[in-house]
Amino acid sequence: GYYADRWKKLLTPYSSPTTAYFDTSDQDPFCMYNYLLDITTWNKSTRRGFIKVKITDYAGNTVESQMNSEASTFQQYKRVKILTGFYQDIEKIAKISLTFSTKTLIGPKHKLRILQMKLKSLNNPKR
Repeated sequence: GYYADRWKKLLTPYSSPTTAYFDTSDQDPFCMYNYLLDITTWNKSTRRGFIKVKITDYAGNTVESQMNSEASTFQQYKRVKILTGFYQDIEKIAKISLTFSTKTLIGPKHKLRILQMKLKSLNNPKR
């Protein structure tokens, strides 16, 4: 890890592009495991809302992502990439569940129809 006030001096000298993530958890050991969720939807109407991801391993252990602070816009056949984080790392994922929410109490409930989805670990890119 790097101290927040010194990260730039430590990472900038590298010749290749460097990406740094500074999300941490409020629970010991304070690690945050980051994943990139890549979704293509096929709803005819545009949907705007939030995605929560739940992953389960083969032993039944489940971990739920933190809700993103900004809503995403989902359009037909357009890819949307969402950075999501978990307090635990699950090595072998058996099941992925998504919850779509508009965070509104009034109005009709909408479904998000997913054509394709990919979940990639940023901490372990080979997974």
